[in-house]
Amino acid sequence: MSISIRSFAKINIGLRIGARREDGFHELRTIYQTLALTDLVRVDASKGLGIEIACKDPRVPCDESNTCYRMAERVLRAFKTRCKVRITIEKNLPVQGGLGAASSNAVATLLGLERALKRTLSPLQRLHLAAEVGSDLPLFLIGGTVLGTGRGEQVYPIEDLPAIHCVIATPEIGVSTPAAFADWDNRLSAAKLTSPDGSDKINSFSDSVFEWLSGRGFSPTGVPSKGWDRAEALLLDLVRTGIENDFESVVFPKYPAIREVKRTLEKTGARYASLSGSGSTVYGLFSDKQAAAGAAKLLMDNGVRAQATTTLPRVAYWRVMFDAKAASR
Repeated sequence: MSISIRSFAKINIGLRIGARREDGFHELRTIYQTLALTDLVRVDASKGLGIEIACKDPRVPCDESNTCYRMAERVLRAFKTRCKVRITIEKNLPVQGGLGAASSNAVATLLGLERALKRTLSPLQRLHLAAEVGSDLPLFLIGGTVLGTGRGEQVYPIEDLPAIHCVIATPEIGVSTPAAFADWDNRLSAAKLTSPDGSDKINSFSDSVFEWLSGRGFSPTGVPSKGWDRAEALLLDLVRTGIENDFESVVFPKYPAIREVKRTLEKTGARYASLSGSGSTVYGLFSDKQAAAGAAKLLMDNGVRAQATTTLPRVAYWRVMFDAKAASR
């Protein structure tokens, strides 16, 4: 049986890096937000044995290192079943772009394999398998606006942001996440900025996010206004509270071209612009569709892959996931 699943992108609205943990990972705080941009994953289950990955993009591994392969292995083991699984990935999202594409593909594989086998894992089983495969996977089992803690794998749905116009821009640069973490550690060590547990950095992020999300519904003057557009208020408060991605401090000096993309987005009207994850994708949030389209065109004209889209709230995320005819916007 063949199942097609939309595999959505995410951005990070702020990302705070805390202390290195005993398991080698860093303590993180971030707000994940899904986007209406997708890959398409097709899962086929039939008689036989083995797992095959097919993708026309040469940058996508088609062996055991692929997150989809590792997920399929775990799902079959959880169901205590054996069959032939073929996973086909139609790639639209950038590779190593900070949009969680590989993680999203793996979650699509999990959900597609459940349907193909006509069996269902419990929500806790799904979360456990997702966290085993990678830190970014669990967020795609929730969708919409999600708080990420721990190494990013502990996820909590929070009140959804409304659909906001967004531009995704990805220079032809691959940023290694492990290398970005190493650069972060080296920077802190050189500057002697480390603290015993990193709790000050984590707490400052939590305070900023609370201030941002609790300030919604206010006008630019700070006066409550029933007529004030909720999305516009959120964008203003996001800038006011200073929520940032810590990776920018190590990625931008190493890759000036990525920093220039952020500057371009800001100059073309983005109310908020930021690196997503460790990059190389930079996104801008816009208050209107025309401004977003104009910014995307300017970047494309200058040789930077860019696309205008919107953020994707949780209800819409689940409504269109299994709609193979739903076009990526």
